[in-house]
Formats: sequence, C-alpha cells, structure tokens
Amino acid sequence: MSQELYTNLAIFVMSLLVGFEVMSKIPSTLQTPMMSGANAIHGVVVVGAFVIAAEANSWIFYVLAFLGAFFAAVNVAGGYTVTDRMLGMFNRPKKSASKEDENK
Repeated sequence: MSQELYTNLAIFVMSLLVGFEVMSKIPSTLQTPMMSGANAIHGVVVVGAFVIAAEANSWIFYVLAFLGAFFAAVNVAGGYTVTDRMLGMFNRPKKSASKEDENK
C-alpha cells in the first residue's frame, strides 16, 4: 500500500470522527433543517463524480462514476425537497373560497 493511500484513509477516518462529534452536539430539533441544507450542498459530490468519469479508463470506473453521480443527484434533489417541505410548514394556510363566501 502506498503512502498516498494511507494519507487518504487517515483523512477519511478523521472526517468520520469529526462529523460524528459535530452531529452528536446538535440538538434533535435542528437535525432535520441542518441535514436538508447539507444534502442540498452536496452538489460538490456530483462534480466529483464528473471528475472521476473524465479520468475513467475502464468500464468499471464508468459504472462507479455513473452510480456516484446518480446517488449524489438524488441526494441533492432530496435535500431541496425536504427543505421546501419544511419551509412550507411555516406558511399560513390559505383560506378556501367557501369560507370567504360564508363570511360575506
């Protein structure tokens, strides 16, 4: 195993530990808004999948790049959907036409 692989593994493990510590300190009432925003920001992963696809030289790497781009796009779309639904909960309900006619 090369030194670069060890370095990348160390960075990956450290990011897991830091991410776990940060997430465990956030109150449960803020988990959903924070995660929906983070999912929407993960468009960087889509760009990373495109970079991998540009460097691919075998069909295995093309498949992995496609799967990475697909799941990242689903993650981004889900983040925007959850954020939109959460923001919709803060809107006042619209009055229906029948209630307006009763008040006249």
